[in-house]
Amino acid sequence: MRRMTRDTTNERGAISVIVAILMVALLGFVAVAVDIGVIYSERAQLQNGADASAIAIAQKCARNASDVNCSTTSALAGALANHNALDGLSKVHTIDLDKTARTISVATTAKETGGDENSVSLFFADILGIPTKEVGARASAVWGSPKAGRTAFPLAFSICQVKGHVDGSLQLLQDHGNNANPDCNYGPSGAAVSGGFGWLAPDAGKCGGSIDLDLSEGGSDTGNNAPGHCAAELYQWASDISAGKDVVVLLPVFDEVTGTGSGAVYGLVSFAAFKVTGWKFSGGDGKGPDDDSLPYTFRNQVSTVTGVTKATECKGSCRGIIGSFVKYVSLADGYTLGPVDEYGATIARPTL
Repeated sequence: MRRMTRDTTNERGAISVIVAILMVALLGFVAVAVDIGVIYSERAQLQNGADASAIAIAQKCARNASDVNCSTTSALAGALANHNALDGLSKVHTIDLDKTARTISVATTAKETGGDENSVSLFFADILGIPTKEVGARASAVWGSPKAGRTAFPLAFSICQVKGHVDGSLQLLQDHGNNANPDCNYGPSGAAVSGGFGWLAPDAGKCGGSIDLDLSEGGSDTGNNAPGHCAAELYQWASDISAGKDVVVLLPVFDEVTGTGSGAVYGLVSFAAFKVTGWKFSGGDGKGPDDDSLPYTFRNQVSTVTGVTKATECKGSCRGIIGSFVKYVSLADGYTLGPVDEYGATIARPTL
């Protein structure tokens, strides 16, 4: 009987061809995994640089439209773009600036020493004849002064209280009692506004009220009492202050008052950020934050509120709020922006 044997020589050659083909495919997958990772990483760095540049230029323009960095040749944009690149290299491709519309758009692109313009070098894809890939990012921002939105707390300040005091200095503002600012003659018949601030009529069932400076008016809510439906806000203020946190609220500013009492109407002109340090209101239910049981009423303010002096203390029959006007505002308030006003309340925020 003859034994049959199998010749595998030709099969070995076929396997070599298959392996060679599979290696090409494998290298292709490596190129996809590694090089796409490089592209995404570069794009993320460029996006961070574009975001930072757009917001920074918007902030410069909000403060001073003549600032050298409020321009299409801003050196600040290039510096921020480079600082957000892991290798310290990127390129600000274009800066589109519209000062009238108060918008800025910054485009960034990749940059390599000795490499192709606006491109990032690839590694494994180079084997397949794709040595580079163009990579870029774009970010936009808008700036202006808030003109419409919802004030979280129904309190308005007179402009004479704000002008010259947006510097962090501590102030006592009273709703009744002695008026520390007799030049606030915005009341009826040229009378001084008592204390320099007033309660606004809140939205139904809400603590705050909807404000639109284009309408330039807000209804009045009279009395010494803290406004209704604000217990949660005041509790949060007390909790944050006790925890050492800043309580900063964006509040409307008026320059005119017509009528009196509940019929008074405040002429609103802008918003100002106010850092609350303490307060003393009447009308507590024995449990609310306006009651003397909480430490940040004015009953012991010399020892509980930092920086209070005899000139800014509020004791006895005094009812008011203590704090300071500051130069920054929250970016999360969702206000409709208008042209920059002269009172220092400005917002710069990213746009889609």
